[in-house]
Amino acid sequence: MRERFRAGDPAALGEAYDEHARVLFQYAYRMCGDRAAAEDAVSATFLEAWRCRGKVHAEGGSLRPWLFGIATNVLRGAAREARRRDAALARLPDRGVLPDFSDAVDSRLADEERLRAARVALGRLRRREREVFGLVVWAGLDYATAGEALGVPVGTVRSRLSRARERLRALAEAELRAGRRGARSGAGVGADGPSLSVSDGRTVLVPRTSPEKPA
Repeated sequence: MRERFRAGDPAALGEAYDEHARVLFQYAYRMCGDRAAAEDAVSATFLEAWRCRGKVHAEGGSLRPWLFGIATNVLRGAAREARRRDAALARLPDRGVLPDFSDAVDSRLADEERLRAARVALGRLRRREREVFGLVVWAGLDYATAGEALGVPVGTVRSRLSRARERLRALAEAELRAGRRGARSGAGVGADGPSLSVSDGRTVLVPRTSPEKPA
């Protein structure tokens, strides 16, 4: 596979997409919380992988760690662009309150809203900790594969993940307290919302619904 991919065999690209697109989409969706953005990230990942196929070593195992590394860089760039866009919008003059169309689109956005709620605590982590947590906990990579994807040693993956779990434990507790206060005021997350699980010294954020395979 690696040799054919490196040589520019279109069939190898198709095989790589069939094998890895779903897990890349799940990772991107959970990290950015938006289906369309996740699909764009997967497309950009494979386009960049194909453009840089000459960098793939002819020998080795699965392309997955390399693809996850590219996907992580794509998501970093998308996050920077989103921050610049938000900053530009914040500088625009206020044109008044827009009509609230939330009731009309609640069902369409339900999954995204639940995922955004689950990502509140995760979004407060440092970027490096968030990326390691996403790759190991959400994408299910082992420490060695996550380290290969990020270009860091296994020990660094372990230490970043340990710090991420410690901070997430405290943030999750704060979110749970805020959720209880919100529930009393009628603004809490529904019972079918995200799960913030803290057990055995580990904190895991789990959306109730799973993202679908990209078209």
